[in-house]
Amino acid sequence: MSFRLAAYAVCLDDDRILLARCLSPDGQSTWTLPGGGVEHTEDPFDTVIREVAEETGYEAVVERLLGVDSRTIPVAELRVPGPVPHQNVGIFYRVRITGGELRPEPNGVTPESVWTPFADVASLSRSGLVDVGLALALSTPATGHVAPVPVGGLVQH
Repeated sequence: MSFRLAAYAVCLDDDRILLARCLSPDGQSTWTLPGGGVEHTEDPFDTVIREVAEETGYEAVVERLLGVDSRTIPVAELRVPGPVPHQNVGIFYRVRITGGELRPEPNGVTPESVWTPFADVASLSRSGLVDVGLALALSTPATGHVAPVPVGGLVQH
């Protein structure tokens, strides 16, 4: 099984959430949360701040830990087929923008980030991470865990 530890930013402004459009190696476009893989020896707290800056151009501060989501993606459901299932462990933080300017990721896989009204999220082709992040931010469960997000249709792994 392959494995990835990642940190994700849930940034809310009134009834909007900051989403990043990610391009997969096969050219598909999916909306997701700003964030990404924790580098060797890096603290996930630092990862989320770095990823927000890289992907959006914004400076951010962490307001609180929201929770952790662990999901295993079967081989048949991987966006880019692989030989083994993949486990992603995501650490979700509530972040607040403190400066910078919204821009595309230079030489990256995030061509744009946008403030999206909550009401528009359901109609987007999006990663399940968006639904997990919103559920954690809006319900703030004491356990830091929400029910698994069903995938399929517009929601993808």
